[in-house]
Parts: sequence; structure tokens; C-alpha cells
Amino acid sequence: QVQLVESGGGQVQAGGSLRLSCAASGRTFSSDAMGWFRQAPGKDREFVGTISWSGGTFYAVSVRGRFTISRDDAKNMMYLQMNSLKPEDTAVYYCAVAQRPVAGSWSHEYSDWGQGTQVTVSS
Repeated sequence: QVQLVESGGGQVQAGGSLRLSCAASGRTFSSDAMGWFRQAPGKDREFVGTISWSGGTFYAVSVRGRFTISRDDAKNMMYLQMNSLKPEDTAVYYCAVAQRPVAGSWSHEYSDWGQGTQVTVSS
């Protein structure tokens, strides 16, 4: 349905910030929800946050107040601004698109996924 490519990952010290980008192509998704998930080695994929077609957002409790999701449909982009990073934020971060205007925290709500970008937060 859509191709997604994450970028912007890297290494940062605890308390620092990173901005992840997700570039989409293949179809129009301006009416679809998008989301961010993350996965640490040996752990299940974890919900981070989602943004609806109209820009409404909600986040996992673990990142609320520190992370912000935004989208720019004219540029086919979604972003994840991560502030006050903690070592427990270390993971591969994935962006995803749903075939619905609003989506939640379950992976199966999202139909297309990127390959992920590594975020490492040191103590």
C-alpha cells in the first residue's frame, strides 16, 4: 500500500534529543492514521504513539510529555521528536501507516511498516 523509510536515529546521551523522520511513498495517506513503535533486542514491539488524519495524537505513558509526533502530508512525512531521552528508550524505532483515519496502540491496526532506525541512549 505504501513504502516507509525511517531516518534520524543515532546515539545520544541521556537527557538529549533526537528527531526521527518517516518518509512515505506509493499512495496518498493524508486520510490515514500513522504511528510509531519501537523494539529492543529480545523484547516485543512496543507502541510509542499515533497521529490521526487530522493531527490528533496520543502516546504511551512511558513517553508522554517527552515525545511529540507530527505529520506533514504535503511532504509525505511524519516525525517523532524525542526529548529528555532515557537509556530505556534505546530500541529500533518503526513508523507505520493504518488504512483508517484513526488508529490506536495495536500493531495489527497498521498495514504498512518501515524497516526501522536504531536509537541508542547512553547513561
